[in-house]
Amino acid sequence: MSVEVWTYLIVGLSFALYFYIGYTSRVRDTKGFYVAGRGVPPVANGAATAADWMSAASFISMAGLIATMGYDGAIYLMGWTGGYVLLALLLAPYLRKYRKFTVPDFVGDRYASNAARTLAAIATIFISLVYVAGQMRGVGIVFSRFLAIDIAQGVLIGVAVVAFFAILGGMKGVTWTQAAQYAVLIIAYLIPGVALAYLLTGNPIPQLAFAFSDISERINQIQTDLGFGEYTAPFQSKPMLDVLAITGALMVGTAGLPHVIIRFYTTPDVRSARYSAFWALLFIGLLYTTAPALAMFARYNLISTLHNKPIDEVRQIDWVAKWEQTGLLKIADKNGDGVVQVAKGKAFQEKGGKPDFNAPDMTNPNEVYLDNDIIVLSTPEVARLAPFVIALLAAGGLAAALSTASGLLIAMSSAVAHDLYYRVFNPRAPERLRLLVGRLAMVPALAAAAYLGINPPGFVAQVVAFAFGLAASGLFPAILLGIFDRRMNAQGAIVGMLVGLTFTSVMIGLMRAPQLFGAAQPVIKDFFGISAEGIGIVGMALNLVTALVVSRLTPPPPTHIQEIVDSIRIPRGAGEAPDE
Repeated sequence: MSVEVWTYLIVGLSFALYFYIGYTSRVRDTKGFYVAGRGVPPVANGAATAADWMSAASFISMAGLIATMGYDGAIYLMGWTGGYVLLALLLAPYLRKYRKFTVPDFVGDRYASNAARTLAAIATIFISLVYVAGQMRGVGIVFSRFLAIDIAQGVLIGVAVVAFFAILGGMKGVTWTQAAQYAVLIIAYLIPGVALAYLLTGNPIPQLAFAFSDISERINQIQTDLGFGEYTAPFQSKPMLDVLAITGALMVGTAGLPHVIIRFYTTPDVRSARYSAFWALLFIGLLYTTAPALAMFARYNLISTLHNKPIDEVRQIDWVAKWEQTGLLKIADKNGDGVVQVAKGKAFQEKGGKPDFNAPDMTNPNEVYLDNDIIVLSTPEVARLAPFVIALLAAGGLAAALSTASGLLIAMSSAVAHDLYYRVFNPRAPERLRLLVGRLAMVPALAAAAYLGINPPGFVAQVVAFAFGLAASGLFPAILLGIFDRRMNAQGAIVGMLVGLTFTSVMIGLMRAPQLFGAAQPVIKDFFGISAEGIGIVGMALNLVTALVVSRLTPPPPTHIQEIVDSIRIPRGAGEAPDE
């Protein structure tokens, strides 16, 4: 069977599974809708957390970034993995012990302030919207290539699938669907990694092939010959300060992501939350230790396939022709010699932050434009693996994107329906009405997700990095200080969040004006050497300092709030966390 037939079959079967789980997990109360009834076992919650956290950025784009950036791409591995450890050890157990539904719920009650709750809810919606843009772009890329439909149509199909199990089953439907999606995505990721490791090194274990073969020396030699720096040499694409800033922003951003934190509210008790964190880290590690190996194999394969080959022959290769149709791969014969040259530099000039395929960049010899987001998805085709492997990878990419998108929709829905409507505007709303508002709130969120997926402000991992920066600068300090600083009050938390979010949003806008607003060039290139992806760490520091200063210049929180803060950190009764 052809790749297309296999793709329709495997994607169709996986979607049927998601629909079935969503239908059988439908809920009729807010507890089931927001926190899955707090009855998810640790292993299942660990798998769901891993799928929720390992988004399209992890599955589709991260290995592509590492393949392009080499050593420097490890910032995404270190930042995201380190951030999850930070969340699991420093915040998650205490938040679960607090027995609330959402992050804004914790912020509002901890600071005894509806203003703080409202600001945290708005931040949650803002962060989730930015994040969901990357997921929908990933969905569109997969559909446009493997099912030969327009990216916009692919995004709309993805939105429809997510809408079904998220609106019907809420967090319960999303949780069990995500557990199934983890199985799909990890199998899809490991099979190409194992196959390529064996083909290129003779060792079928990607991690061992990456560390104990000569593949790194081979890719280093190729890179050097073509004018690139050594693949394994550090700080070539980014200076050390920016590498540290991006890693830090991704770490604290992970610990402040509302849709990931909410996963720990779905367990029966605090002990289960800790165990689910362990399982999630194990499941995440399977993919994250495979990613650098897959990236190196993909880079080696792509260069070997394209460089110094006749353009006419290259364009007749099936996968090249199909990816060119998507606009994510383009070849330009700059020197007219009829041979493809892979070299350092941009193949095309940029217009509005995107490559202009009618204007080759004649300042360098590179003749190949390759979008980072297609490197993982194209790898099985480049390596000429079996069609079912290619189709399975497509299903895995969709599972990664849809699982995170569904978690983000729940986070946005709960911020609107629970934190704003119920806790601020209508505290007497009956259960049935609250559930209805929660479902209705998903409609505009889905519409926004569709629009941002069709008109994304960057490639997948870049967009996601912005979301992490906003979470780092907006929510992380309020959560951290809310748990560990009994003197922190509402005034400090509110001013800190405003300062952090405003600074980070403005700086990202100034540095990414071409991608966000279609400007000819960015207003500023960086902030003292720190790029838009890392600016969240500066926003976080400003938030933290501002919150501490303001809280010390204003009255302390009420005594009962300080007692609650103390009780959160007391280990006694860690195995029990009765609900309200």
